[in-house]
Amino acid sequence: MAGHVFHPGHDELHGVTVVLELRDGGTVIGRYHDTENGSLRLHDVAVQRPGDNGSRAEFLARTLKFGVRSDTKFLAVPEADVERMTPLNALSA
Repeated sequence: MAGHVFHPGHDELHGVTVVLELRDGGTVIGRYHDTENGSLRLHDVAVQRPGDNGSRAEFLARTLKFGVRSDTKFLAVPEADVERMTPLNALSA
């Protein structure tokens, strides 16, 4: 339901799995927690560095088909490194 925040006092995206497209070509997928001190904080994160495991499109297609293959429990990504943030479920529509 649009505008509904599951945990009052948190951002609307709190708990939503998001895709971060990084300026260096990398991709980060994880459950958004919040933004603090200029960093996006995510839980249960999968990271694809530029050149790892095929293209971004292939990484996203695998994730959409099989789910997030978390390799990091928690990650803080500087906002300055993020080109775009998109909810994962918006990519499967």
